[in-house]
This record gives sequence, structure tokens and C-alpha cells, in this order.
Amino acid sequence: MGTPALILIAAATLAICVTLGGALYEVLVVDPAWPKRPGIIQAHNGGISRVRFWVPAPVIFEVLLVLTLIVTWGTPRVGPALLVALLSHAAMRLWTLLDLLPRGVEFERKDPADVDEAAAVRWTRRNMARIPLLLVTSGAMLAALAVA
Repeated sequence: MGTPALILIAAATLAICVTLGGALYEVLVVDPAWPKRPGIIQAHNGGISRVRFWVPAPVIFEVLLVLTLIVTWGTPRVGPALLVALLSHAAMRLWTLLDLLPRGVEFERKDPADVDEAAAVRWTRRNMARIPLLLVTSGAMLAALAVA
């Protein structure tokens, strides 16, 4: 395997580990607080803007992963780990796009006084369930890097 392929695998691995770090920060720091104070996830109310991280970070990983798959296609030792990363990431993204994102955007747009705290807590619990998929994706990328 050549240096460009190794660099791509390393860059994709770094990107997914950054994404995992962002998810852990969100689950451990932001999610425990915002159901009681919805304004902290509302940029228009002076809170954080999740979109500034959650749009570019996964997209960067996805582009790097596709490029890595193209460059390393047919490499027997790396292929299985990359396919596991692709499948676990695809499952996480589909779930996010179909379930978490629409509801999360709704919470961010509502008046803080109108946010149902119980519904917000349920959302944070579902959001936490993304972590295992991100761990699988990150582990698969680290495995691909190790065998490369």
C-alpha cells in the first residue's frame, strides 16, 4: 500500500475520532443541561450552534472514507475494516437524519418556554445511543490504519 492510501486512512481515522469526540462532548456536557435550559442549544438565543460542528465533521469523514475506499479497493487486509466503518457510519447517519435531526431542529427553533422537558430528555437518551455506532466506526478505522 502506498503513502497516499495510508495518508487517506489516517485522515479519515482522525476525522471520525474528532466526530466521536464531538458526540461525547455533546452527550456528557451539553445534553445533561439543555432540557432544563433549552436556550443553550439555540444560537438565536445566544446558545451554541450545533450545526457548525455537525454539518462539516461527518461530511469530511464521509468524503475521506469514500476516497479511501476508492484508493484501497481490492486491498484485502484493509477492505473489511473499511466496510465495517462504512456500514456502521451509514446506520448512524440514517438514524440521525430520519429521527434525531428533525426533532433536534424542532427543539432548537422553539421558544425555550415551549420546550417539553420530558421530550427533550427522551431525545438526549436517543442521542446517546449513537455513541456505540460511532465507537464501532472509529474502531474499524483504527483497525484499518493498524493493518495498513
